[in-house]
Amino acid sequence: MGYWIFVALVLVAMTIALVLPGYRLRKAVAAPFPDEWVAILERNIGVYRHLPMPLRLQLRDLIKQFLHEKHFDGAGGLQITDEIRVTIAAEACMLLLNRKTRVYPSLRYIIVYPSAFVVERQQGGEDGVVSEGRKDLLGESWSNGKVILAWDSVLHGSSNFVDGQNVVLHEFAHQLDSESGSTNGAPILVGNNCLRTWASTFSAEFEELQQEAWKGRRSLMDHYGATNPAEFFAVATETFFEKPVQMATHHAELFEVLKCFYRIDPRDWQAPSAPG
Repeated sequence: MGYWIFVALVLVAMTIALVLPGYRLRKAVAAPFPDEWVAILERNIGVYRHLPMPLRLQLRDLIKQFLHEKHFDGAGGLQITDEIRVTIAAEACMLLLNRKTRVYPSLRYIIVYPSAFVVERQQGGEDGVVSEGRKDLLGESWSNGKVILAWDSVLHGSSNFVDGQNVVLHEFAHQLDSESGSTNGAPILVGNNCLRTWASTFSAEFEELQQEAWKGRRSLMDHYGATNPAEFFAVATETFFEKPVQMATHHAELFEVLKCFYRIDPRDWQAPSAPG
């Protein structure tokens, strides 16, 4: 008799362990979105007021899930506040709008510094000698479940949503990229149209940006995207969300491929032009 009681208790414990996380998540997502968080979005996310209401509501649910599942740590003396958490979550979740996908399933920790942080990196010289060097960074995405960000850069990018420079969009594009098993500029693609055109379009656009960078020509996309395919995808994502009209005009095929992947058209979010 004692054996069967033990088995029953184990089964109950296993059931609770399986069901409880889902219950807690549904409860967190169903909770009202605090007015204080809305104020943060309206103050810090430059494009938020121009989002159609269905996307605003969708974004709020994604933010609640993101904040329920991810842990924030302050570094360099920074104290984590709701403003930091909500602002970062909002920008990260903009990449998930209209996409039937999990909310960065491999990501566990977001580490936030007050400003640029220093890392030690091995650097190879032209002579083949590898040396240790210090490098200032604004953001970094790791494959072991971490994203590191500089808060002042986050805030600048979130409020100025038109300059094509956004550290959160950039680093979380890397997170999407890594979901395929390798951070190589080829995230998980859905749909035959995306699959057929992704490789050829990205290859041609990446080569074009490399040529522009090598010749020192001005380009719509930051030359940092010419570093490698992974950085090209991240930079192209920044440009797609922040300069959609220009990208659709000057890089039409790339814009269409990204629109297919992200399932949205950021041109719909642009602030109305002031009367001339």
